[in-house]
Amino acid sequence: MDYLDHLEAEAISILREVAGQFERPALLFSGGKDSITLVHLAKKAFRPGKFPFPLVHIDTGHNFPETIEFRDKLIEELGEKLVVGLVQDAIDEGRAVEQKGKNASRNPLQTVTLLETIEKHQFDACIGGARRDEEKARAKERIFSVRDEFGQWDPKRQRPELWSIFNGRIQKGENVRVFPISNWTELDVWNYIKRENIEIPSLYFAHERDCILRNGQWMTADPSLNMDHEDQIVRKNVRFRTIGDMTCTAAVESDRADIDGVIEEISSSRISERGARMDDKVSEAAMEDRKKGGYF
Repeated sequence: MDYLDHLEAEAISILREVAGQFERPALLFSGGKDSITLVHLAKKAFRPGKFPFPLVHIDTGHNFPETIEFRDKLIEELGEKLVVGLVQDAIDEGRAVEQKGKNASRNPLQTVTLLETIEKHQFDACIGGARRDEEKARAKERIFSVRDEFGQWDPKRQRPELWSIFNGRIQKGENVRVFPISNWTELDVWNYIKRENIEIPSLYFAHERDCILRNGQWMTADPSLNMDHEDQIVRKNVRFRTIGDMTCTAAVESDRADIDGVIEEISSSRISERGARMDDKVSEAAMEDRKKGGYF
């Protein structure tokens, strides 16, 4: 068994553990490479049967059009159930307040809609594609991460995880976030995508795009960024290392248009994968603060 075989076997085992321990699990799907990898692993874990959980997408309304197109195509091919939580609904009904100004982002508002979606469907476990190598707050979170009745995470109340023993016992109202690829690195994911020939959105590969320079980062020129006369639109050759809300996900300049080129670029990069995410630059503990509030 090689290294990727070991990671795959661990992830499949965790997915089956979720199916065995929880009554109403869900798989959080963003349309990014990590959640797409999870879907591929779920196919290996449960086919030819149906998935024992729906896919859940929290749609900010400011997603890349390519992401939504890819999501809908994948769901049609899978024949599985998709649950969509709309941030716009929370804004329209006054449960979330949209930020104002040039740096406004709907990314923090995802927490409101995520917690509402979990409560509405009574999900007791939410499977996600977060990895420890992404960011220091994610590095300290366990594979089975218990959230209280308010969806909040307390890093001081984490349960020990010995060997491959995962404790999914929870009290009424609590839920567990589960991270089957927590032990993978960004490069592991890319090598696995290559090995398994997994289709991913075109956003990950170099392409020409209208961009604006905002806070030193190349952002997609889109009305959701509250553009004004100071923003100069420039045609750039870029790709994305992560795919999130357009208002917080920056592109990186690149000419790597195929998977071998992307793997080579990542292998030599000295910038972290989330170095192009504006939401992680709000403060030193930005991710941990969001997680404590219920963010994924």
